[in-house]
Amino acid sequence: MPHFPFQRLQADLAALIAKSPPGARLPSEPDLAAELGVSRATLREAMRTFEAQGLIRRRQGAGTFVVGQPPVIEGGLEMLESMLTLARRTNLNVGPGPAVVEKILSDTECSSALEIPIGTRLVRVSRTMRADLRPVAYLVDTLPEDVLHPEELTSKFSGSVLDYLLQRGDSLTVSRTEITASNASSEVAKMLEIQRGDVLLQFTAKLISISGRVVDYSYSYFLPGYFKFHIVRKVGGA
Repeated sequence: MPHFPFQRLQADLAALIAKSPPGARLPSEPDLAAELGVSRATLREAMRTFEAQGLIRRRQGAGTFVVGQPPVIEGGLEMLESMLTLARRTNLNVGPGPAVVEKILSDTECSSALEIPIGTRLVRVSRTMRADLRPVAYLVDTLPEDVLHPEELTSKFSGSVLDYLLQRGDSLTVSRTEITASNASSEVAKMLEIQRGDVLLQFTAKLISISGRVVDYSYSYFLPGYFKFHIVRKVGGA
């Protein structure tokens, strides 16, 4: 079986991680590759799986450390709720990193998504969400400036654009969301402190008001090991 050696490598790594206490530093990459009898490239590929699960964390220049069983944020997809709301429901300590608020002009992609002319003034809000002191999600919201002014996002901003709009009293109806697996770009990898190319869960969404206007176009990137999403569906013909 062609994949057996790689599966055995993953099993060996899983055993090593399981017997190591949280915070323990694993052997250096060259030493571990030699110990397991594989190339460093193969070892890196296998370790990505465990990093995506949140079981280990690689720190540039410091090494690879065992995290232990990460907290899991779980929720259904039938109703749109912010990540902070989901975390509070499960009593997890999750909070936002500093928000980066930019004024930009709508390009072709944003104009198509928000159904507005090219060159319209927009506000882009980017931030990470952290659990147990590490980033587990990277969120980017883009809204027309007449929907959200940068000056509104004071120091009391919770990190959730959705929660802010709801608390402000905006009439929102639905969110149209595409869910895909994606490879981390250099920018996203830097924000999430992972390796470029690591696999992430990506939500691309349009938030629509009661009048039918698209008021928010967002990208959300999640580390798979920290999230468990589910959906309840009716059986066809029932």
